[in-house]
Amino acid sequence: MAVIENDDSPVYLKLRAIVAAAILRGEYRAGDQLPSVRAFAAEQGANPLTVAKAYQTFQDDGYVEVRRGVGMFVLPGAAERLRLAERERFLAGTWPRVREQIALLGLDLHDLLEHA
Repeated sequence: MAVIENDDSPVYLKLRAIVAAAILRGEYRAGDQLPSVRAFAAEQGANPLTVAKAYQTFQDDGYVEVRRGVGMFVLPGAAERLRLAERERFLAGTWPRVREQIALLGLDLHDLLEHA
C-alpha cells in the first residue's frame, strides 16, 4: 500500500495513505493510539466501514495492534518497517511510471531540480 496513491485508487487506500504518512512523519509513534474508526471517518468524511478496511491493512501488515475495547496502537518498529515497505513499493511501482513521464516530457535533472 503506497503512501502516495493515484487519484483513481480505492478510498480505503487513500485513507491508508493518510495514516501511513502520519506514521512516517512521526505524528503517530510506537505506542500511540490511532484515532478511532468513527473519529477518523468523521474527520475525513468517509464511511466508517471504509476506514475500518484501511485500518485492517495496518493490522494485517503488523504495524498496529488492536486492544479490544480500547483501540489500535502503533507497534514498536512500525515506522521503520513501513518506510522500507513504502520505499520498495515506490521504487518498483511508482518510480518507473514517473521516470517514463520524465522521459516523455524531455525533462532532465536540471529541470527537475529547478522546480524542486
